Amino acid sequence: MPTPREVKKRIRTVRSTARVTKAMEMVAAAKLRRAQQRVEQAKPYALKMDEMLGHLAAASTTEIAHPYFEEREVKRKTLVIIASDRGLCGSFNTNVFRMANQWLDENQGTEVEIVAIGKRVRDYYRHRRWPVFEYFGDWGGMLDYDRAREIVTLLTGRFTAADTDEINLVFTRFLSTVRYRIVLDPYLPVARPEVTGGNGAAREYIFEPSSDDIYAALMPAYTTTKMATALAESFASEHGSRMMAMTNATRNAGEMADALTLEFNKARQAQITKELLEVVSGAEALRG
Repeated sequence: MPTPREVKKRIRTVRSTARVTKAMEMVAAAKLRRAQQRVEQAKPYALKMDEMLGHLAAASTTEIAHPYFEEREVKRKTLVIIASDRGLCGSFNTNVFRMANQWLDENQGTEVEIVAIGKRVRDYYRHRRWPVFEYFGDWGGMLDYDRAREIVTLLTGRFTAADTDEINLVFTRFLSTVRYRIVLDPYLPVARPEVTGGNGAAREYIFEPSSDDIYAALMPAYTTTKMATALAESFASEHGSRMMAMTNATRNAGEMADALTLEFNKARQAQITKELLEVVSGAEALRG
């Protein structure tokens, strides 16, 4: 049985750990608020981009011609996996890897390359059979639009050069502070909007100079918006998961400290009882 001094030392250690996890919980909560604002700002813009594509397709009288819509025989696929740079965020990274591995297993007959966004992705796939073609890390849990454009430039460049024929994203869709959903989202080629020419809505739109020129200007913004939205949602989900993990760790540390305090009181009472028995026994021996 541990001595009261040993138990007291463990109590101090557990309470010190609880202070650290509480501080990490507060930091994650602050970052979550900022990341959630980014998501709320990005989502309406992304929805508007989808709406514009639909309107343009409805008003177009010809087949859509843009490299991002090109569908060809798939010889190589690229999987972009978005996870965190740091741990201590519960099952966040594990869930992302589970979805990614499921997709990779389903595409074993195709040449596959991975673009890793986040240190955990690079470390996880570094010694596995799927090659990590490119790595983007050290985000600090914050969206950087310049780096997002760098990723988009890499992906769109490889797609238009036919170095890869299909690109998919695996990331976490932010639902609320305590909820997220792992999604597999096609990135390139872009799904062709339905051309439903002849309806009333289409006649309300006049495109100048031409639909092809507008597509040429719109599609780079569309792919950048889609990537930035995925990154923003992933970072918000990461911070929410880390906040909940640290909340649970703080609560567990408090419960452990309470249990150790009870154990300390029992050990101290047992020691006092033992000392009293020794004193009484010594007194009885002297008296006898």
